[in-house]
Amino acid sequence: MSAMSDYLELEILDHILGTGAYTMPSNVYVGLANASFNDDASGSELSGNGYTRKVAAFSAASGGTTSNSGAIEFPAATGSWGSVSHFGIFDASSSGNLLIHGAFSAAKTIASGDILRIAAGDLDVTAA
Repeated sequence: MSAMSDYLELEILDHILGTGAYTMPSNVYVGLANASFNDDASGSELSGNGYTRKVAAFSAASGGTTSNSGAIEFPAATGSWGSVSHFGIFDASSSGNLLIHGAFSAAKTIASGDILRIAAGDLDVTAA
C-alpha cells in the first residue's frame, strides 16, 4: 500500500484544476526508512553508513497501480541500517519533496556489508 504526500496531492489538484502547473521531475529517487513516512513528509529517512537514495524508473500505470521497471540497488552498507521497513519516493537525490510513501511487505535487517536490492516489479505504487 502506498500513499501520496500532502505536497503531491496539492500539486496535482492545482494542476488539474488549472490554478497551477506541476512540472514532472526529471528523475524520482527511492529512499528508505525504519518507520513510516507521513503525508506531511515527517518521518526519519535513513542516513549515514553508506546510505544514499537511488534513482528509479516505473512502468506506466494500469488498473490503479505501477511498479518499478528495473532493479533498484542500494550501495553496500558500511554500518547497520537497522530494520528497513518503509520507502519514500522523492523528486531529488537529497532533500527535495516526498511524493509517495509506503511500507514493504516485509522488513529487512541490513547489516554492514549488506546490499539492499529491489527486483524489477517488486516496488508497487497504487493510487487510492
